[in-house]
Amino acid sequence: MAHAAQVGLQDATSPIMEELITFHDHALMIIFLICFLVLYALFLTLTTKLTNTNISDAQEMETVWTILPAIILVLIALPSLRILYMTDEVNDPSLTIKSIGHQWYWTYEYTDYGGLIFNSYMLPPLFLEPGDLRLLDVDNRVVLPIEAPIRMMITSQDVLHSWAVPTLGLKTDAIPGRLNQITFTATRPGVYYGQCSEICGANHSFMPIVLELIPLKIFEMGPVFTL
Repeated sequence: MAHAAQVGLQDATSPIMEELITFHDHALMIIFLICFLVLYALFLTLTTKLTNTNISDAQEMETVWTILPAIILVLIALPSLRILYMTDEVNDPSLTIKSIGHQWYWTYEYTDYGGLIFNSYMLPPLFLEPGDLRLLDVDNRVVLPIEAPIRMMITSQDVLHSWAVPTLGLKTDAIPGRLNQITFTATRPGVYYGQCSEICGANHSFMPIVLELIPLKIFEMGPVFTL
């Protein structure tokens, strides 16, 4: 999870998030290069006393500064489209979880386990144990296996919500009357936090998401749900 004074993105826990971080660094380097060139040109313009009378008719220069931005856009668009298609892939999921947004809590349904359904509410400050995180911990965590493709079916019962877990690279809108889906594969165990990232009312800040990821062998041994 994020920590105080953190500048970069959270550590990746899924292949999709690793690709997103790589693309972020790739695009950032291009932005740094453009900013440096623009600032250098401005510096030269403000400091030099020499003028070029031929600059008003320089077709070669106009050709370069027209083609070069197009090439830069292609270098940004190609990896972006690749990641976009990767996020939409559904590769025979091993487990399907349905998440329903409410004002202001989440309901989860394990469709592969006889319709196991439970609600997940934020823990009030009076119920926090030592080590719990204020405004982030919940009474019932979602327990999922690692190294297995998981499909999340996301919808809402009242208003717009958004189911987001940054370390997994997940963010999908929960829309009333519509069922959205997203797949992911976690690569390491741990407890990972997210929040509703769509303004959904007065208590929008108080409907966190907590995923507890455990090894697949332990998950297959039997129910480990923290109900």
